[in-house]
Amino acid sequence: MKPKTHDPLEPQRCAELLCALASPERLRIVRLLANGERNVGEITGALEIPPLNVSHHLSALKQANLIEARKQGRFVFYSLCEGVLKEASEAGIPREALDLGCCELIIPML
Repeated sequence: MKPKTHDPLEPQRCAELLCALASPERLRIVRLLANGERNVGEITGALEIPPLNVSHHLSALKQANLIEARKQGRFVFYSLCEGVLKEASEAGIPREALDLGCCELIIPML
């Protein structure tokens, strides 16, 4: 039996991240959070998505370690995790990109 070699792509982790982003609503939430932290009410209002759906999508993004939560009083504010959104101009890409480790996903900003 051959010993397992480390795959730098980390296909399992990459598939988990891409799965977490495989929803139009989640991509819209990520794009919104690229402009700063928001609470559920602000996300609901900006994207016109029911609060229950927003909470579900935030949970999936949080589980994938794409976003983080910060509690302030009775509100929870969500933001992108450090390093997830990076400037890709050094690579010749004029937009910001999601750095997933296995690949970069360019999301046109509003």
